[in-house]
Amino acid sequence: MMAVALHHLRSEARDAPGPRAAGGSRVLRQGRAIREAAWSRVVDVLRRVRIPAPEDTARRYPFQLSGGLRQRILIALALLGRPRLLIADEPGTALDVSIKDQILRLLADLVREENLTVLFITHDLGSASVLCRRVCVMYAGQVVEVAATDALFTRQLHPYTAGLLRCVPRLTGGLGEGIEGTIPDYTDPPPGCRFSPRCGARSARCDVERPSLTEVEPQRWVACHLYGGRRGVGA
Repeated sequence: MMAVALHHLRSEARDAPGPRAAGGSRVLRQGRAIREAAWSRVVDVLRRVRIPAPEDTARRYPFQLSGGLRQRILIALALLGRPRLLIADEPGTALDVSIKDQILRLLADLVREENLTVLFITHDLGSASVLCRRVCVMYAGQVVEVAATDALFTRQLHPYTAGLLRCVPRLTGGLGEGIEGTIPDYTDPPPGCRFSPRCGARSARCDVERPSLTEVEPQRWVACHLYGGRRGVGA
């Protein structure tokens, strides 16, 4: 998106102030007005991301701020451009759990209040369940499953999605199970399904033919030769 600013340039030079006239002061006044408007905008956007004492915070350097405040300021910087789409790549990775939860809830509030769309990139399924309405699961650079969040967490269609959820530690079940094997070489991936070397339900077809992403239910897509549209592997 490109913004174009227009300004009316008068054709009559006689309307311009002379070198000793108040033209310089007019420019300075306009400059001050611009700076004051910019400062007001900065304070406003810091307030919108729930930063306490926004005027004081705006005068501080990053080393004077906590990790949580720095993350909120990054979100504020993104909002200054009034975006319709915000790409959030692992926000809050280095933050403790409580601060990370605050950042996620702030993003969720902004989606509602600012009519903002967020593309949330994460390895944390718990965070995705809080923030996202729809989840796109990728493995080795390829999309393997797309579904509404509630549907995905209730029933998984792709073996990798089911394996991911089994990896999540549970309060009642201890540590997650994990997925055996390693990710493929990106420079020389398997010719078929990239997850096939680690999949416990693979067939010979999976090793040689790459599955296409297919809508198997309304608003639900999966790339897997095993699934016929009747049930999920996580059911």
